[in-house]
Amino acid sequence: MTDREAIKRRFLQSAGFSEAERQPLPGDASTRRYERLVRKDGSTFMLMDQAPALETQPCRLNETIEERQASGYNAMARLAAGRMEAFVGAAHYLRAQGLSAPEIFEVDAANGLLISEDLGDDLFAALIARGEDETPLYLSAIEAQARLHDLTPPAILDHDWPLLSYDDLALKTGAGLFVEWYPKYDPSHPLSDAALAEWEALWAPLRQRAEAGATTFIHRDYHAENLLWLPQREGVARVGMIDFQDCLRAHPAWDLLSLLQDARRDVSRELEAQCLDHYFALRPQVDRAAFMQDYNALATLNEARILGIFARLVVHYHKPRYEAFIPRMWGHIARNIREPGMEGLRDWFLRHGFGDKLS
Repeated sequence: MTDREAIKRRFLQSAGFSEAERQPLPGDASTRRYERLVRKDGSTFMLMDQAPALETQPCRLNETIEERQASGYNAMARLAAGRMEAFVGAAHYLRAQGLSAPEIFEVDAANGLLISEDLGDDLFAALIARGEDETPLYLSAIEAQARLHDLTPPAILDHDWPLLSYDDLALKTGAGLFVEWYPKYDPSHPLSDAALAEWEALWAPLRQRAEAGATTFIHRDYHAENLLWLPQREGVARVGMIDFQDCLRAHPAWDLLSLLQDARRDVSRELEAQCLDHYFALRPQVDRAAFMQDYNALATLNEARILGIFARLVVHYHKPRYEAFIPRMWGHIARNIREPGMEGLRDWFLRHGFGDKLS
């Protein structure tokens, strides 16, 4: 028995789950692991396992840029480093707004273990793959977002977890993954110092605009594989949310673009347009033209970030399955850079040899 397994068994025993059947669930690109716990009466719960030592430190409240850079990627990007306090704080906040995050039953934050409500297996992506009409699911997800965006989130969540802003450094760190890792994945696209300097100059004003607009709670990974359909509930509570531990205060476009320009599945232009129409109908006070300029810019930044992540997963972690998602991300970028306000980035991609990706 490993030391980690011994820690989990002690936690389960102290929580009253020592007799529960443990069913491991498939993993993802993170260092988290999940198990479904099935009690003898048939009731089910979720065990989240996130060993704290597997991640670098998260960003602390009031940490300077220099301190974040010294701490490493998680602090720079303002990722939670798998901290259970972040998951619990976010879950409590979402539930307090009438949204469906899992109820938390037991937590051992020091050891990175948590037992929560089991929201089931009806992920949006799985339901759609089985033939469910995607439109009502996506429109309901938009309604949940509109609910969140009408609220002013607190600076500190429960468990004293700070809701930090998606600031300039975090956005710069994300966009930087593309220029750091994509040329390693595809050496036919080297980037000179001049190209890198131009990349930074183009993104700087867009990042500043995004930081200035950082007003709402964002899930940060809001897409069809992190949303569950709960039809027995009502209204916005029908949308179950998981994997929100990296939440921040950010521009309200962020979760919308994660949902509608998904890295893992195709969302049609028609459905994206219908969902955006629905969002603006629910929030008529929003300046649509200004919002969409930010939406297109942040979507492009996010897709560049994800291309960098996928390139790193393929090159550094030897996970070739992520190559299958790369063409979709280029397709999203190709659409976004044709929109007003994106001319400079469009020219950059074309002049630096990426025209074949954008056709």
